[in-house]
Amino acid sequence: MKPLNKVIINKDTSFNPIWIMRQAGRYLPEFREIRKENPNFINLCLNDNLSSEITLQPLKRFDFDAAIIFSDILMLPYGLGQKVEFEKNFGPRLGELNLNEIAKIDEIDFVEKIHPIYKAIKKVSSDTVLNNKNTIGFVGAPWTLLVYMINQQSPKKSLKKDFFKDEFLINRTLLIIEKFLKVHIKNQIDNGANVIQIFDSWAGLLEEKDLPNYVYSPTLNLVNYVKSLNVPVICFPREIKNYKEFCDVVKPDAVSIDYNINPKKLLKDVKIPIQGGLDPKILLTDIETLKQEASKYLDIFRDHPYIFNLGHGILPETNPEMVDNLVKIVKDFK
Repeated sequence: MKPLNKVIINKDTSFNPIWIMRQAGRYLPEFREIRKENPNFINLCLNDNLSSEITLQPLKRFDFDAAIIFSDILMLPYGLGQKVEFEKNFGPRLGELNLNEIAKIDEIDFVEKIHPIYKAIKKVSSDTVLNNKNTIGFVGAPWTLLVYMINQQSPKKSLKKDFFKDEFLINRTLLIIEKFLKVHIKNQIDNGANVIQIFDSWAGLLEEKDLPNYVYSPTLNLVNYVKSLNVPVICFPREIKNYKEFCDVVKPDAVSIDYNINPKKLLKDVKIPIQGGLDPKILLTDIETLKQEASKYLDIFRDHPYIFNLGHGILPETNPEMVDNLVKIVKDFK
């Protein structure tokens, strides 16, 4: 049984597997070399030779327990025909959402447009570097994708003022997103992904009264779908106020937490396996601080099934040596 499955399914507390969000990325010099030659991010995600190579780079350097495919949650709107671009020092910029156009897309067109992602997963999952390690596939949660598709860029702190004005557009788009997320998940699993993570990056933007409609209900549908395929599912509802309620309603197999969460309080509230929590900025400090902060999480979750991870993606300015130190701290923890 692979390391994440031991913790998520068997509730094993004898060890803590480790992987980190955005582990294949800009902090690695070998990634920057590839990126220099390939400035178009979408094209890079759709080059299965390069995206599989990038996915494996951190595994060749560090003793991580899982690979997460080098891709992006916005490959879903891209697959539906919405324009998606990544601008330097700005982030994603999406074209106008045309509901009539995306409603015409069928599953075959969608899969054909992004099929190199699945080819890359197949290459990664069958690579010897991943013997006895997990291959993680992922998607954005319906709410987070809806935000990008209507807002057309990262909302940062708040949504467009008229975001909720067209209820028909919102509800119809959510249904389309949910339908194609299932297709996207199934294709990732069919090609070797053995854990799925659902990233709800903008869950924290909603008021509590709106969570059932936009976060709980659509995410629960996806979680149930992944479970029906006999693959564990981890949810990351970033900056959500009430993790306990989320876990009680959505029932993921494991929950990933951000760094603003009090881990001791969480331990009282949440009974399922937990992942993450360490502030990525700690990797910019020194080895003593890193050891102290990482050990805090390992100690608090000593008797609880726990996967070590960060509370958000690793920062580009991180020194790879600090990542190596972190892996050793986690593996040597007694």
